[in-house]
Parts: sequence; C-alpha cells; structure tokens
Amino acid sequence: MSTRILLWTDTPAAYLDAIAAADLTSRVKVEALARKETPNQAQRAETEAMLAWGAPPGLLPQMPKLRWAQALTAGVETWLALPDLPPALTLTCARGTHRESMAENILGALFHLTKPYAAIVEDQKSSKWVRRVATPLAGQTLGILGLGAIGQQVAGIAKAIGMRVIGTKRRVETLPELDEVLPPEHTDEVLAQSDFVLLLLPATAETENFMNARRLARMKPGAWLLNFGRGHLIKDDDLIAAVTAKRIAGAILDVFRQEPLPVEHPFWTTSGIVVLPHIGGGHPERDKSVAKLFIDNLARFLDGRPLKEVVDRAAGY
Repeated sequence: MSTRILLWTDTPAAYLDAIAAADLTSRVKVEALARKETPNQAQRAETEAMLAWGAPPGLLPQMPKLRWAQALTAGVETWLALPDLPPALTLTCARGTHRESMAENILGALFHLTKPYAAIVEDQKSSKWVRRVATPLAGQTLGILGLGAIGQQVAGIAKAIGMRVIGTKRRVETLPELDEVLPPEHTDEVLAQSDFVLLLLPATAETENFMNARRLARMKPGAWLLNFGRGHLIKDDDLIAAVTAKRIAGAILDVFRQEPLPVEHPFWTTSGIVVLPHIGGGHPERDKSVAKLFIDNLARFLDGRPLKEVVDRAAGY
C-alpha cells in the first residue's frame, strides 16, 4: 500500500522530480497543494508525511495519520509556536540546505562595508572621478554567534581571505575554520574582540532580544553588526540608539520581527543601518537543495530508519 505524501508548496516540481529520480514513485502516493490552499478532508485524513512551510493552528490535530513533517526552512519557530503541535509528530527542518547562498550573501555584506563600490556607482551617475580606498578585511576579526552549518561555512571563507575568526557554539569543539571557539557564556569576549559581529543564532526563548543595550555596549565603537539569523535576536530600539549615538559603526540587517518591514519602521531611515529584504538564503536552485534532504528523509521514512535534521523541541531548533 502506498504511503500518502502531501507537498504543500507552490513549487513542487523539484520534489516530484527527486521522488522519481530516487525510484520511490511506486512506494508513495503524492499530492501537491498550493500554499494559499488548505488540505481537504481526504488529505487531512490520509496524509502520512508532509512537506510544508508551516501549518495554521487547528490543522495538524485533524491529521491523525501524519507522522512526519518536513519544514522548508531551517528556522522552525512558527511550527514550535503552534499550541496544538502533536507531541508524536516528528518535525525535521531544512538546516544546511542554503549554506552556500547564505555564506556568499554574508560575504557580500562584508565587502559592501569595506569596499567603496556602492559609492563609486553613485559617483558615476554624476560623471565624477573620485579616488576611494578600500578597507582590507584581512587581519580583521569576525565574530560569529551561532556556529552551525552556515556559520562554519562563513568562517571557512573568511579565514581564506585572511580574517581572524572566532565565535560561540553551544557544544564547544575544535573547528579548523575557527581561531577560537567559545561557549555562549563567553559571548562578551567575542563581542569585545570583533570588528564584525555576525548573528546566526536560532530563535528560542533564550535568544529573544539577545543583542540588547548591554551586549551592544560590549562591541567595539567601530564594529558592525550583521544579522542573518532571526529578527527577534535584536532589541530594535537599543540597536537604533547605539547606531545613532555612534556607539557602534552600524548594522546590516537581513531579517526582522515583521516581514516585510513596515514602511514606518525607523530602521529604514536610521543612518548607519542597511535594510536587506531577507535575501540571505534564497537562490534559484533552493528547491533542488531542499529536495536532496527531503528525498533522503523520505527514503528513511519509508524504510523506518532515523530521519536527518530532526528538530529538538526543547532546544528550539
């Protein structure tokens, strides 16, 4: 008997192709559903595994056969915030599926801050020849708070261009890309040493307002804050105050508490803060990357083997 699979996404093609390429078509009955639609009664009653961006409250308890949900994102705070998330449901995330694109976009942010290309483009509009000097990244310190798959990828690239790289990790271990790995309780040491602080922490109760006035005050006066993790990691008002008072050089933000960022939010108009429209992990082949993980997990699910990237509900990621 075929296992019922629901692909709840607007772009199911990559996942359907992956199922066919893995020769699993005969073992599953697959249905695709657009994000704006809601599973019908038959889908709620029969679905055993689901690929989805999320689920509204009240839906999952109506899916008695659902045993596994594959999230399309690395962050799963919206799933874990559900008041009725079934205790027995195995939730897996897309951790690591966009490490290359994220690392490249973070590197782009570092180059934006240290190379004068944006200013030169503005000069060209007025036919101005202005000699500008780029600031080297080599020799500067990058501090990464949250050394998961993406953090380690960024560290390897930064190290290759001559940066000193330090950071925090909940389980401290020696990493070849890092000059020093510290536990989270030593965050202040990382902040004090870093010329650029990169936030890649997960969304948990412990990381709410993580970068507040106290921690911002631990940063170097000329340091930059880069947030490619989660919007709630930063206490917005405290960051605006720190940048406005020039207690830090500024910030590049790719994630926000509310997206799209409301037009009235002061981040838009605060000098020294760069607003990015959440471009970090997106790329044209993203679905193919997630499909590799999904198909690996689907084969494991069908065979009764342990799944990869299972979410630890207690840890929050």
